[in-house]
Amino acid sequence: DRASGQCLDIDECRTIPEACRGDMVCVNQNGGYLCVPRTNPVYRSPYLSPYSNVYPPPPAPGPVPNYPTVTRPLICRFDVDECASDSHQCNPTQICINTEGGYTCSCTEGYWLLEGQCLDIDECRYGYCQQLCANVPGSYSCTCNPGFTLNDDGRSCQDVNECTSENPCTQTCVNTYGSFLCRCEPGYELEADGVNCSDMDECSFSEFLCQHECVNGPGSYYCTCPPGYNLLDDNRSCQDINECEIRNFTCTSQQTCFNIPGEYKCLDPVRCEEPYLQINENRCMCPAENPGCRDQPFTILTIFGNLTCFLLFYAQQTGPISATLVMTRPVKGPRTIELDLEMITVNTVINFRGSSVIRLRIFVSQYSF
Repeated sequence: DRASGQCLDIDECRTIPEACRGDMVCVNQNGGYLCVPRTNPVYRSPYLSPYSNVYPPPPAPGPVPNYPTVTRPLICRFDVDECASDSHQCNPTQICINTEGGYTCSCTEGYWLLEGQCLDIDECRYGYCQQLCANVPGSYSCTCNPGFTLNDDGRSCQDVNECTSENPCTQTCVNTYGSFLCRCEPGYELEADGVNCSDMDECSFSEFLCQHECVNGPGSYYCTCPPGYNLLDDNRSCQDINECEIRNFTCTSQQTCFNIPGEYKCLDPVRCEEPYLQINENRCMCPAENPGCRDQPFTILTIFGNLTCFLLFYAQQTGPISATLVMTRPVKGPRTIELDLEMITVNTVINFRGSSVIRLRIFVSQYSF
């Protein structure tokens, strides 16, 4: 339009004879025309979204200037950028995309077009994240559960090996999927916090772990024996040391070393008192021709013995010339007991009465092993 200085659309359907042929109908468009089938005269511009607002109808054309009749259609060689010139009709929530001979209205990434509006896409509904997903306008954010870290792709999660990164356990750390477990070494037990280990008192479990004494130590225990004993290879049993056999004693040459459990005794030689005579190292005899022996036992035999435990007893005759010692109650050691056992022999035929004494010296040990 030379008067207004603006470009007006040319209706090619009017100016071009037989612009469309056959069963096609010519439909004028801004800046061009289209041929559509007569059976479907309704037309929608390919440059418009089916949900976007249609272009407003073009202004009514003025009187057609008297241009010379052309024999071929005019060709516009320069596209108008409606987006740059802000002459589009896109919704404020949309973005304008210029196309050749027109424009289209679209949405930014993270939105989709619905009934002319750009609505946020909830990516969390479609499993974009492996674990935790938080939808935000136009986008989404992935996070991971405790024990995992987000990979560089921003979507998948990878297990964190806490044992190598921080090792919260005081002893042994075992990594698991998404977490970790603490283990304790033998002799320790896991505390209620699941992280720290405390020493286990094995000695409190049973009194039979050691024969004598159990000593608890860090992560373990050991057995000890009293003086005079050795610990056996089973590390729990005690065996008496025979000091007399290994000659680890302090007895004089006149004394006799006598081993008892846990220690030893130095025994003085047996001495016979008047009117007795020494027959051998442990026997005394009172001669019959000696008037002083008339009412005395004929012989006195001294015997030494040892017991780990000792029961008080009484004598019970089991035959004409035999008797049995019957135990009654225990006696704790260490203790030395001397016991005289007298056997009386009576013969009424020849009017004979005699007796002999066995003198027992018993050493009772402090321990029962």
